[in-house]
Amino acid sequence: MAGDLLRASDVATVREQIGREPTTSFVVYARCTGGHPLVIRNAPHDADGTPFPTTYWLTCPEAVRAVSRVESEGWISALNDRAERDWAFSEAIGSAHRSYMKDRGTPDGGVGGTRGGIKCLHAHFAYHLAGGEDPVGVWVAERVEPVHREQRPGRVAVIDQGTNSIRLLVMEPAAKAPTELARDMVITRLGRDVDRTGRLDPASLARTIEVLARFCRRARALGAERIRVGATAAVRDASNRDEVERAVRAHAGSDLEVLSGEREAELSFLGGTRGLDRADGPFLVVDIGGGSTEFVVGREPGLADRAVSVQMGSVRMTERFVSSDPPTVVGLQGIERAVESLLDEVETKVPVRDAKILVAVAGTATTTQACALGLDVYDPDRIHRSWLSITEAERTLQRFASMTNAERAAIAVMPPGRGDVITAGAEILVTLMRRFGFERALVSETDILDGLAFELLGVR
Repeated sequence: MAGDLLRASDVATVREQIGREPTTSFVVYARCTGGHPLVIRNAPHDADGTPFPTTYWLTCPEAVRAVSRVESEGWISALNDRAERDWAFSEAIGSAHRSYMKDRGTPDGGVGGTRGGIKCLHAHFAYHLAGGEDPVGVWVAERVEPVHREQRPGRVAVIDQGTNSIRLLVMEPAAKAPTELARDMVITRLGRDVDRTGRLDPASLARTIEVLARFCRRARALGAERIRVGATAAVRDASNRDEVERAVRAHAGSDLEVLSGEREAELSFLGGTRGLDRADGPFLVVDIGGGSTEFVVGREPGLADRAVSVQMGSVRMTERFVSSDPPTVVGLQGIERAVESLLDEVETKVPVRDAKILVAVAGTATTTQACALGLDVYDPDRIHRSWLSITEAERTLQRFASMTNAERAAIAVMPPGRGDVITAGAEILVTLMRRFGFERALVSETDILDGLAFELLGVR
């Protein structure tokens, strides 16, 4: 279930918003100006297996009241009457119901738990805010937005198109620090076989473009005035990247930024170190991606001094060296040797040993830490700016290496689609920690995605 990773504080907030204990698991899909949940996405069934009809649920009390005022004016009946007279409107509503059921993954209900017509304006508005193509949701938004009077102008959205995943961040500017309105990640494996073929796989490309379109609709529904899309190793290396460029222009209304490895590193450093104490520097930020890994050193938070990008990532190393399930010792040794060789290049270009603190960003580091901490539920507040020791990193790597892909995928905190490449990613992390003598790493939930947003907002 994609969506913003659930913070422990969100459970208490949603409990207060809806006036009872939630009966199904959920993630936050959109937040209000104050940062509290606006829309949550519920699992399709309760804990006891009973179908839960509302996938996207409007929880913010002010938003609920605003939509209720529209409903009280008799608009559900009026819009259903319009659907009977207006064929195009009726077809658009039907399409929304079908898309909702596909998104939900079950055949037992569209928007508001019905397969046809209009039952609940709150559900249609929530689906619109979640990025669904819903004409009723758009109609409601035109009548209730902005829900909060204090909503600030200048909202932006950024999308990080990586080798393994595509991620969204929507932010609103604020005096002290930008407010996060939505954060999402879907693993589409755009970089599948790019290392071997030099081209983006058609099926992976189609999956990615579908998610890109949904992210862009969601960003606009949340009031983003600009959408910035940055692409990294897989797109950088692909001969048919023009297909991604066309899709970005069509859906985001902006040009795709194909980031160089060094530029990627600078943005990761900005996202990963902002807010740290200057006195603790110099810092080394390591961003282990699917196709490449970035190393960047800087004396001050947010300001990179030297950077290098090398072609080693969790997907690339998995495709090159892992041919069995679980991986063999020989395969893991192959990854280690390849990483050691590339680290020779890193040391010639970046003063990595000058750094006092290693900051590890992105999915390999955060997932490894979640497993090392033994979390039952992935909680970014527990992971962000926490320390991962080399001992715990090695222990977790050994655990991953002993498991099958299916066993790793079944780990509660393992994101869907990462289980088959996490071992190679953890091998990269452990190898570089040993090589450069770091006894621990500061794990950061903020990274290149946040760097793209901070830069767009002019925040340092």
